[in-house]
Amino acid sequence: MTEKALRLGTRRSKLAMAQSGQVAEAVSQVTGRPVELVEITTYGDVSREHLAQIGGTGVFVAALREALARGEVDFAVHSLKDLPTAQPDELVVAAIPVREDPRDVMVTRDALKLTDLPRGARIGTGSPRRMAQLNAYARSRGMDIETVPIRGNVDTRIGYVLKGELDAVVLAAAGLNRIGRSDEVTDFLSVDTVLPAPGQGALAIECAADDAELIAALAELDDPFTRAAVTAERSLLAALEAGCSAPVGALADLLADGQIVKEMRLRGVVGTTDGSTLVQLSTTGPVPETHEAAMALGRELATEMLAQGAAGLMGERAQ
Repeated sequence: MTEKALRLGTRRSKLAMAQSGQVAEAVSQVTGRPVELVEITTYGDVSREHLAQIGGTGVFVAALREALARGEVDFAVHSLKDLPTAQPDELVVAAIPVREDPRDVMVTRDALKLTDLPRGARIGTGSPRRMAQLNAYARSRGMDIETVPIRGNVDTRIGYVLKGELDAVVLAAAGLNRIGRSDEVTDFLSVDTVLPAPGQGALAIECAADDAELIAALAELDDPFTRAAVTAERSLLAALEAGCSAPVGALADLLADGQIVKEMRLRGVVGTTDGSTLVQLSTTGPVPETHEAAMALGRELATEMLAQGAAGLMGERAQ
Protein backbone atom coordinates (compact mmCIF):
# COMPACT_ATOMS: atom_id res chain seq x y z
CA MET A 1 0.00 0.00 0.00
CA THR A 2 1.42 3.39 -0.95
CA GLU A 3 1.55 6.07 1.70
CA LYS A 4 -0.89 8.94 1.47
CA ALA A 5 0.39 11.83 -0.62
CA LEU A 6 1.64 14.93 1.19
CA ARG A 7 -0.20 18.07 0.12
CA LEU A 8 2.00 21.04 -0.74
CA GLY A 9 0.25 24.43 -0.81
CA THR A 10 1.54 26.75 -3.52
CA ARG A 11 0.62 29.98 -5.26
CA ARG A 12 -0.54 29.53 -8.86
CA SER A 13 2.02 31.70 -10.65
CA LYS A 14 4.39 30.01 -13.06
CA LEU A 15 7.32 30.82 -10.77
CA ALA A 16 5.59 29.54 -7.61
CA MET A 17 4.59 26.33 -9.40
CA ALA A 18 8.15 25.83 -10.66
CA GLN A 19 9.80 26.31 -7.26
CA SER A 20 7.11 24.25 -5.49
CA GLY A 21 7.60 21.47 -8.03
CA GLN A 22 11.32 21.40 -7.28
CA VAL A 23 10.65 21.26 -3.53
CA ALA A 24 7.99 18.56 -4.03
CA GLU A 25 10.58 16.36 -5.76
CA ALA A 26 13.11 16.85 -2.95
CA VAL A 27 10.49 16.19 -0.22
CA SER A 28 9.34 13.07 -2.04
CA GLN A 29 12.93 11.81 -2.02
CA VAL A 30 13.49 12.37 1.71
CA THR A 31 10.06 11.08 2.84
CA GLY A 32 9.50 8.34 0.26
CA ARG A 33 5.94 9.68 -0.11
CA PRO A 34 4.29 11.19 -3.17
CA VAL A 35 3.70 14.96 -3.02
CA GLU A 36 0.77 16.66 -4.71
CA LEU A 37 0.57 20.39 -5.39
CA VAL A 38 -2.52 22.21 -4.10
CA GLU A 39 -2.95 25.55 -5.89
CA ILE A 40 -4.11 28.45 -3.74
CA THR A 41 -4.96 31.96 -4.96
CA THR A 42 -3.64 34.73 -2.69
CA TYR A 43 -4.72 38.35 -2.37
CA GLY A 44 -1.42 39.46 -3.91
CA ASP A 45 -2.19 37.39 -7.02
CA VAL A 46 -5.64 38.85 -7.71
CA SER A 47 -5.17 42.47 -6.63
CA ARG A 48 -4.20 44.85 -9.42
CA GLU A 49 -2.82 47.46 -7.04
CA HIS A 50 0.88 48.15 -6.70
CA LEU A 51 2.48 46.06 -3.98
CA ALA A 52 3.60 49.14 -2.08
CA GLN A 53 -0.07 50.23 -1.89
CA ILE A 54 -1.54 46.92 -0.69
CA GLY A 55 1.03 46.79 2.06
CA GLY A 56 3.43 44.27 0.55
CA THR A 57 3.83 42.39 3.81
CA GLY A 58 2.28 38.97 3.62
CA VAL A 59 -0.09 39.55 0.69
CA PHE A 60 1.22 36.39 -1.02
CA VAL A 61 1.46 34.41 2.20
CA ALA A 62 -1.76 34.79 4.22
CA ALA A 63 -3.94 32.43 2.12
CA LEU A 64 -1.27 29.71 2.17
CA ARG A 65 -0.91 30.04 5.95
CA GLU A 66 -4.69 29.88 6.40
CA ALA A 67 -4.83 26.66 4.35
CA LEU A 68 -2.06 25.22 6.56
CA ALA A 69 -3.86 26.25 9.75
CA ARG A 70 -7.09 24.63 8.49
CA GLY A 71 -5.26 21.41 7.64
CA GLU A 72 -6.10 21.65 3.92
CA VAL A 73 -2.39 21.30 3.07
CA ASP A 74 0.47 19.65 4.97
CA PHE A 75 3.16 22.17 4.12
CA ALA A 76 3.68 25.29 2.01
CA VAL A 77 6.52 26.80 0.01
CA HIS A 78 7.10 30.56 0.11
CA SER A 79 9.64 32.88 -1.46
CA LEU A 80 11.37 33.94 1.73
CA LYS A 81 11.42 37.60 0.72
CA ASP A 82 7.57 37.57 0.77
CA LEU A 83 7.38 36.17 4.31
CA PRO A 84 6.56 38.63 7.12
CA THR A 85 9.25 38.69 9.81
CA ALA A 86 6.80 37.79 12.60
CA GLN A 87 6.33 34.01 12.78
CA PRO A 88 2.92 32.66 13.94
CA ASP A 89 3.26 30.25 16.90
CA GLU A 90 1.28 27.46 15.25
CA LEU A 91 3.56 27.31 12.20
CA VAL A 92 7.27 26.62 11.81
CA VAL A 93 9.75 27.14 8.97
CA ALA A 94 11.04 23.59 8.93
CA ALA A 95 13.56 24.08 6.12
CA ILE A 96 15.35 26.79 4.20
CA PRO A 97 17.10 24.99 1.33
CA VAL A 98 20.34 26.15 -0.33
CA ARG A 99 19.84 29.62 -1.70
CA GLU A 100 19.66 30.42 -5.41
CA ASP A 101 21.54 33.45 -6.82
CA PRO A 102 20.37 36.37 -4.62
CA ARG A 103 21.19 39.10 -7.18
CA ASP A 104 18.85 41.34 -9.13
CA VAL A 105 19.16 41.27 -12.92
CA MET A 106 18.13 43.43 -15.83
CA VAL A 107 16.43 42.49 -19.04
CA THR A 108 17.07 45.37 -21.43
CA ARG A 109 16.41 46.44 -24.97
CA ASP A 110 19.24 45.59 -27.40
CA ALA A 111 21.05 43.55 -24.69
CA LEU A 112 22.41 46.70 -23.07
CA LYS A 113 24.12 46.75 -19.67
CA LEU A 114 22.95 49.18 -16.98
CA THR A 115 25.96 51.40 -17.73
CA ASP A 116 25.09 51.50 -21.48
CA LEU A 117 21.47 52.64 -21.11
CA PRO A 118 20.63 55.81 -23.07
CA ARG A 119 19.84 59.13 -21.37
CA GLY A 120 16.29 59.18 -20.02
CA ALA A 121 16.09 55.37 -20.06
CA ARG A 122 12.87 54.06 -18.48
CA ILE A 123 13.46 51.18 -16.06
CA GLY A 124 10.47 49.22 -14.78
CA THR A 125 10.29 47.80 -11.24
CA GLY A 126 7.59 47.46 -8.59
CA SER A 127 10.15 47.62 -5.80
CA PRO A 128 10.92 50.83 -3.84
CA ARG A 129 14.19 49.12 -2.77
CA ARG A 130 15.35 48.72 -6.36
CA MET A 131 14.21 52.24 -7.27
CA ALA A 132 16.14 53.80 -4.37
CA GLN A 133 19.39 52.03 -5.24
CA LEU A 134 19.17 52.41 -9.03
CA ASN A 135 18.42 56.11 -8.69
CA ALA A 136 21.29 56.54 -6.21
CA TYR A 137 23.64 54.67 -8.57
CA ALA A 138 22.53 56.83 -11.51
CA ARG A 139 23.03 60.04 -9.50
CA SER A 140 26.54 59.00 -8.46
CA ARG A 141 27.47 58.34 -12.11
CA GLY A 142 25.74 61.33 -13.68
CA MET A 143 23.31 59.02 -15.51
CA ASP A 144 19.78 60.10 -16.37
CA ILE A 145 17.23 57.33 -15.76
CA GLU A 146 13.55 57.15 -14.84
CA THR A 147 12.22 54.34 -12.67
CA VAL A 148 8.66 53.34 -13.59
CA PRO A 149 6.43 51.38 -11.16
CA ILE A 150 5.16 48.13 -12.73
CA ARG A 151 3.88 44.79 -11.54
CA GLY A 152 2.76 41.50 -13.03
CA ASN A 153 4.41 38.17 -13.72
CA VAL A 154 7.70 37.63 -15.54
CA ASP A 155 6.06 37.49 -19.00
CA THR A 156 4.22 40.76 -18.41
CA ARG A 157 7.33 42.53 -17.18
CA ILE A 158 9.66 41.33 -19.93
CA GLY A 159 6.84 42.11 -22.40
CA TYR A 160 7.16 45.83 -21.61
CA VAL A 161 10.75 45.72 -22.89
CA LEU A 162 9.97 43.55 -25.93
CA LYS A 163 7.15 45.93 -26.94
CA GLY A 164 9.44 48.93 -26.52
CA GLU A 165 7.38 50.52 -23.72
CA LEU A 166 10.36 50.36 -21.34
CA ASP A 167 14.12 50.24 -21.90
CA ALA A 168 14.69 47.76 -19.08
CA VAL A 169 13.04 45.84 -16.27
CA VAL A 170 14.62 44.57 -13.05
CA LEU A 171 13.86 41.06 -11.81
CA ALA A 172 15.31 38.57 -9.34
CA ALA A 173 17.93 36.22 -10.84
CA ALA A 174 16.56 33.33 -8.75
CA GLY A 175 13.10 33.53 -10.27
CA LEU A 176 14.38 33.49 -13.84
CA ASN A 177 16.74 30.61 -13.03
CA ARG A 178 13.91 28.57 -11.51
CA ILE A 179 11.67 28.93 -14.57
CA GLY A 180 14.56 28.25 -16.97
CA ARG A 181 14.74 31.76 -18.45
CA SER A 182 18.13 32.98 -17.24
CA ASP A 183 19.28 33.22 -20.87
CA GLU A 184 17.10 36.35 -21.20
CA VAL A 185 19.18 38.26 -18.62
CA THR A 186 21.24 41.01 -20.21
CA ASP A 187 22.95 42.31 -17.04
CA PHE A 188 23.56 40.83 -13.59
CA LEU A 189 23.50 43.71 -11.11
CA SER A 190 26.39 43.51 -8.69
CA VAL A 191 25.31 43.49 -5.04
CA ASP A 192 27.62 46.51 -4.69
CA THR A 193 25.19 48.38 -7.00
CA VAL A 194 21.87 46.96 -5.79
CA LEU A 195 21.58 44.99 -2.56
CA PRO A 196 18.82 42.38 -2.86
CA ALA A 197 15.72 42.13 -0.68
CA PRO A 198 16.28 40.34 2.64
CA GLY A 199 15.95 36.61 1.95
CA GLN A 200 15.96 37.03 -1.87
CA GLY A 201 16.74 33.80 -3.71
CA ALA A 202 15.84 31.62 -0.70
CA LEU A 203 12.72 29.54 -0.13
CA ALA A 204 10.94 28.79 3.15
CA ILE A 205 9.19 25.45 3.67
CA GLU A 206 6.58 25.92 6.38
CA CYS A 207 4.38 23.41 8.20
CA ALA A 208 2.34 23.03 11.39
CA ALA A 209 4.47 23.40 14.53
CA ASP A 210 2.95 20.25 16.06
CA ASP A 211 3.75 17.91 13.14
CA ALA A 212 7.02 16.54 14.56
CA GLU A 213 7.38 13.79 11.98
CA LEU A 214 7.04 16.12 8.99
CA ILE A 215 9.30 18.75 10.62
CA ALA A 216 12.03 16.10 11.03
CA ALA A 217 11.69 14.97 7.40
CA LEU A 218 11.69 18.50 5.96
CA ALA A 219 14.70 19.45 8.14
CA GLU A 220 16.85 17.26 5.88
CA LEU A 221 16.44 19.92 3.16
CA ASP A 222 17.64 22.72 5.45
CA ASP A 223 20.93 24.48 4.66
CA PRO A 224 22.42 25.90 7.88
CA PHE A 225 24.52 28.58 6.12
CA THR A 226 21.53 29.85 4.12
CA ARG A 227 19.41 29.82 7.27
CA ALA A 228 21.98 31.83 9.24
CA ALA A 229 22.35 34.37 6.41
CA VAL A 230 18.63 34.97 5.84
CA THR A 231 17.94 35.04 9.59
CA ALA A 232 20.46 37.89 9.95
CA GLU A 233 18.93 39.74 6.95
CA ARG A 234 15.37 39.36 8.22
CA SER A 235 16.40 40.36 11.74
CA LEU A 236 17.76 43.61 10.25
CA LEU A 237 14.44 44.17 8.43
CA ALA A 238 12.42 43.48 11.61
CA ALA A 239 14.61 45.74 13.75
CA LEU A 240 14.13 48.57 11.25
CA GLU A 241 10.39 47.90 11.74
CA ALA A 242 10.01 47.74 7.99
CA GLY A 243 7.69 45.54 5.94
CA CYS A 244 8.53 43.53 2.80
CA SER A 245 7.66 46.50 0.58
CA ALA A 246 9.94 48.99 2.37
CA PRO A 247 13.04 50.22 0.48
CA VAL A 248 15.39 47.99 2.51
CA GLY A 249 18.12 45.84 0.95
CA ALA A 250 20.20 43.34 2.91
CA LEU A 251 22.63 40.54 2.15
CA ALA A 252 24.65 38.31 4.44
CA ASP A 253 27.49 36.45 2.81
CA LEU A 254 30.23 34.17 4.03
CA LEU A 255 33.84 35.30 3.94
CA ALA A 256 36.21 32.40 3.39
CA ASP A 257 39.95 32.06 3.71
CA GLY A 258 40.71 29.46 1.08
CA GLN A 259 38.33 26.59 1.89
CA ILE A 260 37.65 27.68 5.46
CA VAL A 261 34.64 29.90 6.15
CA LYS A 262 35.81 32.47 8.65
CA GLU A 263 33.16 35.12 9.04
CA MET A 264 29.78 36.39 7.97
CA ARG A 265 29.39 39.88 6.55
CA LEU A 266 25.98 41.55 6.69
CA ARG A 267 25.29 44.57 4.49
CA GLY A 268 22.20 46.73 4.72
CA VAL A 269 20.80 49.69 2.82
CA VAL A 270 17.74 51.89 3.14
CA GLY A 271 16.99 54.92 1.01
CA THR A 272 14.47 57.32 -0.41
CA THR A 273 13.05 56.04 -3.69
CA ASP A 274 14.50 58.99 -5.64
CA GLY A 275 17.97 57.85 -4.51
CA SER A 276 18.84 61.25 -3.03
CA THR A 277 19.61 59.78 0.40
CA LEU A 278 20.92 56.30 1.23
CA VAL A 279 22.11 54.84 4.51
CA GLN A 280 24.35 51.92 3.64
CA LEU A 281 26.40 50.07 6.27
CA SER A 282 27.94 46.67 6.89
CA THR A 283 29.14 44.61 9.83
CA THR A 284 31.24 41.47 10.01
CA GLY A 285 31.34 38.84 12.72
CA PRO A 286 31.86 35.14 13.37
CA VAL A 287 29.52 32.86 11.41
CA PRO A 288 26.45 32.60 13.67
CA GLU A 289 26.16 29.14 15.23
CA THR A 290 22.68 29.74 16.66
CA HIS A 291 19.43 31.43 15.67
CA GLU A 292 19.98 33.99 18.43
CA ALA A 293 23.49 34.88 17.18
CA ALA A 294 22.16 35.44 13.63
CA MET A 295 19.34 37.60 15.01
CA ALA A 296 21.84 39.62 17.05
CA LEU A 297 23.95 40.35 13.94
CA GLY A 298 20.90 41.84 12.18
CA ARG A 299 19.80 43.87 15.21
CA GLU A 300 23.31 45.28 15.68
CA LEU A 301 23.47 46.57 12.08
CA ALA A 302 19.91 47.94 12.27
CA THR A 303 20.83 49.92 15.41
CA GLU A 304 23.76 51.53 13.56
CA MET A 305 21.58 52.31 10.53
CA LEU A 306 18.87 53.87 12.71
CA ALA A 307 21.53 55.98 14.42
CA GLN A 308 22.45 57.31 10.96
CA GLY A 309 18.87 58.32 10.16
CA ALA A 310 17.49 55.20 8.45
CA ALA A 311 14.06 55.53 10.09
CA GLY A 312 13.27 58.80 8.32
CA LEU A 313 13.91 57.26 4.89
CA MET A 314 11.31 54.53 4.96
CA GLY A 315 8.15 56.59 4.58
CA GLU A 316 5.37 55.11 6.67
CA ARG A 317 6.69 52.83 9.39
CA ALA A 318 5.20 49.36 9.07
CA GLN A 319 2.63 48.71 11.78
